[in-house]
Amino acid sequence: MDRRNFIRTAGAAGALYMVSGNLQKVLAQDSGPIRIGFMAPLTGTAASGGRELVDGWNLFWEQNGTTVAGRQIEILVEDDASVPDTALQKARRLVQQQNVHMLVGNILANTGLAVAEFAKGTGTPYFMPVVAADDLTQRTRIPNVLRVAGFAASQMTRPLGDWCVKQGYKRVVTIGQDYTFGHEQAGGFIQNFTQGGGELAGQLWHPLNTSDFSPYLGQIAGFSPDVVMAVETGADAARLLQQWNNFGMKQQFPLVTSQNTTDQSIIRNLTAAECEGIVSSAHYAEGADLPAVQEFVKAYEAAFKKIPAIFAAEGFTAGQWIAAAIEQVGGKVEQTDQFLDAVKKTQLPDTPLGKNLHMDEYGNPIYNIYIRKVVTRDDGKLINSVIDTYEDVTQFGNLEPEEYLKQPPFSRNFQGVAK
Repeated sequence: MDRRNFIRTAGAAGALYMVSGNLQKVLAQDSGPIRIGFMAPLTGTAASGGRELVDGWNLFWEQNGTTVAGRQIEILVEDDASVPDTALQKARRLVQQQNVHMLVGNILANTGLAVAEFAKGTGTPYFMPVVAADDLTQRTRIPNVLRVAGFAASQMTRPLGDWCVKQGYKRVVTIGQDYTFGHEQAGGFIQNFTQGGGELAGQLWHPLNTSDFSPYLGQIAGFSPDVVMAVETGADAARLLQQWNNFGMKQQFPLVTSQNTTDQSIIRNLTAAECEGIVSSAHYAEGADLPAVQEFVKAYEAAFKKIPAIFAAEGFTAGQWIAAAIEQVGGKVEQTDQFLDAVKKTQLPDTPLGKNLHMDEYGNPIYNIYIRKVVTRDDGKLINSVIDTYEDVTQFGNLEPEEYLKQPPFSRNFQGVAK
C-alpha cells in the first residue's frame, strides 16, 4: 500500500466510523478496534518533519501488523497544519466525533500545548513522540499527557555541556533561535557546562527564519571563546552551517550543536565541507552501531530512499511504546488509568532511539544520549556517528527533581548558570 494513500484511507475509515460510532462503542467495548488519532503537520512550516514522523510511525505498524492483544488498530491521521487552532480543532474532532481512545503526535510546541490542554479537560490519553516543551513533564505536567519517544528540550543538550568540559573547553558562546525551544536547549547545555567549571562568555539570539548570520558570527571573536554552541532548527540550521563554513568560522572555533542542527533532515542536503566533524548530542544517531538502529535505518532507506531523520525514529519508537503498553493491559485501553500506568511502566530494550528506554515518574523518557560527530559514510552520504554515550540521562540533569523544579523555567533571563 502506498504510504500517502494510507493517510487518506485512515481518514475515510474515520468518516465511516462516525456514522455508527455510538452503536459500535456500546457493542464493542474492550473488543472492537482500538482507534488512535495521530496528528502531524503535513502542511505548513513543519510539514517536512511531519511527513517523516508519519512515515516512521507507519513503518512500525507495517512491520509488526495492526493487531495487538487480539484487537485491530485503527489509525486516523489528521494534519495539524503547524497551527495551534487547527491542532485543537482536529483533536476535538478525533475525540468527540471519531471516538478515538488516544491522541498521538504533533511536533511544534505550540500545537502540542494546545492539544495537551484539551486532553487535560477530557482525560484522553495524549502521547507525544516529539513535542519538547520542558514544562509539559515538569512544572505544568498533566497526568494523562506523556512523552513516548519525545524528550524535554533541555535534556538533550546537557551531556554535550559535560562533554565540552572534558575536552578542556573553558569559555563558550552560544548562538540560537530566540524562542522557548532555543532558550531551553541552550539552558540545559549551559547549566551542565557551568556546573563543570566552564564559563558562559556570551549569548547571541536571533529571530526565526534568519537569512543572514554575518552580524552574529562577526561578534563571536570578541568573546574569546574556546567553543561555540549552536541551537538551530529547520532552514536556520542549514543556513547557519553553510555560513559558518563560508565565512571561515570552521577554521577558527570548534562548533558543537543541538540535535536538530545536524539532523539528517539538514545534513542530507549539505556538503561534507559544511558539516563534517561537527559534534552534537541526541537520543538518536543514525550511525549508532546497534542492531535495532541499523535495522531501522536499513528498512527506512529501502522504503523511502533516504536516511531517516530524528522525527522518523521518534514516530517508529512511539509505535513500539504504545503497542507494548496495549499488550500489557491485554488490549483494554478503555481502562484509562491502567493503560496510562502501563505506558509509564513500559521498558523497551531495543529501539531506533537506543537501548533500555523507560520513563520517569513525571512522564518523560530516560535515555542513553549520544555524543555524535558528522562523518561521511562509505557510500558518500553524511551521517551522525557515535563518539561517546551518556547513560540514563534524565530531564533534571545533575539535580534532584525537587531541587530542579525550584528554579525558574529556562528563558532568555534564566539560563541555569551555576554560581
